[in-house]
Amino acid sequence: MTYKIASAKEIEVRKELEKLGFAFSPAEYAFWRAVNKEAVLTFYKSGKLLIQGKQKEKLSNYLIDKGFVGVKRDLRFLERIGTDESGKGDYFGPLIIAGAMIKDRHENHLLKLGIKDSKKLSDKKINDLAGKIRELCPYSIVTISPPRYNQLLKRMNNLNRVLAWGHARAIENILEKENCEYVISDQFGDKSYILNALMKKGKSVKLEQRHYAEEDTAVAVASILARDEFVRKIEELSENYGINLPKGASDRVIEAGREFVAKHGRDKLGEVAKLHFKTSLKI
Repeated sequence: MTYKIASAKEIEVRKELEKLGFAFSPAEYAFWRAVNKEAVLTFYKSGKLLIQGKQKEKLSNYLIDKGFVGVKRDLRFLERIGTDESGKGDYFGPLIIAGAMIKDRHENHLLKLGIKDSKKLSDKKINDLAGKIRELCPYSIVTISPPRYNQLLKRMNNLNRVLAWGHARAIENILEKENCEYVISDQFGDKSYILNALMKKGKSVKLEQRHYAEEDTAVAVASILARDEFVRKIEELSENYGINLPKGASDRVIEAGREFVAKHGRDKLGEVAKLHFKTSLKI
């Protein structure tokens, strides 16, 4: 939940949160970040207050009652690119990284469509929303096929570096078409991974990584695009190889892997699977 507050109220808001037992820490482009077991608040120097966590509604109402924020939330706080990935925890299928740019005039409309973290939506709903997102938002989808994924991981020897490479490519692809100064992504490793992977256009952006980033509309949009593409690609692989390749990394995945090896041979497994998973040994 996002609100606009006069920057001059920063000290007053901090004192109020201190009474509630919040702990404070520095944050990029912000006066501070306040954290307790139920919520995280970030007060940006632009005057944007971002409230996240299980008790965000309760805390928002508290700040409204205290007169710090108005009842109407400011949802059009910034044009930004959000990035997210799908397939990272799935043995079969590619790793998909998507980026999407949110423009001021589109954010309220996207929220009315029911945009939220893809993990909270059915695949059917994701497919429906993905089509509408592609009509509204500049976007980029980076597909790292299983063979390419296995190759990159062997070369980089670090999954976070592979992820950073994909996120950076998605960001750069959008920046080739649009000007944008701000990027937000989920926290999957040190920020330097993405920054180091960015090329010329991306070097000038302000990048923020944080936990629960999917609560931001831009990241939620990216998560929907990534999930929709992952589902489509794993269905294509299933059809091409004549075997239903399940999502995730369950016992059903092991059974499907053994069926695949029996039908196509173990040397072909890397064409459909991420081989570094312990699932490979079980298969």
